[in-house]
Amino acid sequence: MNVENAKRQFLEHTEIERGRAVKTVENYDRYLSRYFAQMDIKDIGDISEESVRAFRLWLNRQPGTNTDSMKRRTQNYYMIALRAFLKFLRKRDVEAISPEKIELAKLPERQLDLITTAELERLMQAPREAFEKEKDPDKARNYLRDRAILELLFSTGLRVSELCSLNSDIDLSRDELSVRGKGEKVRVVFLSSAAKEAVRNYLKARDDMEEALFVDGRPNKLHRIIPRDIQRHLKAYVARAGITSVVTPHTLRHAFATDLLSNGADIRSVQQLLGHASINTTQIYTHITDSHLREIHKKYHSRSRG
Repeated sequence: MNVENAKRQFLEHTEIERGRAVKTVENYDRYLSRYFAQMDIKDIGDISEESVRAFRLWLNRQPGTNTDSMKRRTQNYYMIALRAFLKFLRKRDVEAISPEKIELAKLPERQLDLITTAELERLMQAPREAFEKEKDPDKARNYLRDRAILELLFSTGLRVSELCSLNSDIDLSRDELSVRGKGEKVRVVFLSSAAKEAVRNYLKARDDMEEALFVDGRPNKLHRIIPRDIQRHLKAYVARAGITSVVTPHTLRHAFATDLLSNGADIRSVQQLLGHASINTTQIYTHITDSHLREIHKKYHSRSRG
């Protein structure tokens, strides 16, 4: 079977039947095309364990960003795409190597970008302090926007892309909000009183007709805010708050998760609130309970031995 025809069918299946995002489909196309081109794969029968191994070796020798070789996580993306393609072929009863034969490289434990409670509080206050000193109404409106963004990120644990996709018809009379996340999956997130107040104040200050909840740009040339805009604004508030560690919009998502777990939330609930497809992804946050477990051990273990 011609591999290009099979790939086209697989990509169409991924987008239509599986409902994956267009960006995901484009990535799968790029990863598979690179494998086919590099290993001269013309037909399904050309896909072999040997060609996959040779391709992995080739990937590992490609320069990465600021490194001599491509990151293992990036290399795994190619293998994940190839495994998905092989699973598709198996469902279509097309003879090919088993997807289980393709193993992913082991990755080092993911490090989280975390900030202290005191740093988080200073960061959340930074837009408010800037707003109180600002005389220019357009700049003041932006400070209201940024305060709403920070409060909403910390209240809901939204991915920054999810936050950017929100529209201004948000119902602030309710404490919950439905969002469409990765894989087009819908989940419910919850709004704190502080988040609702901040969003309400920002919307009151708006005098434009843009559909987006958050906008950026000059008053006469506004556009829906994008993750890069938020990162840029956040960087300024991090400096204003005197925080020296790296803080990104995702750091607030980490703070949301660790705050829940630190206060006794179970990991399955946190998984649902974050929109993680696998509990394994949420497991990276469990290290924050270590200090609590240490106290439990100290308090209850071998008490009779002094």
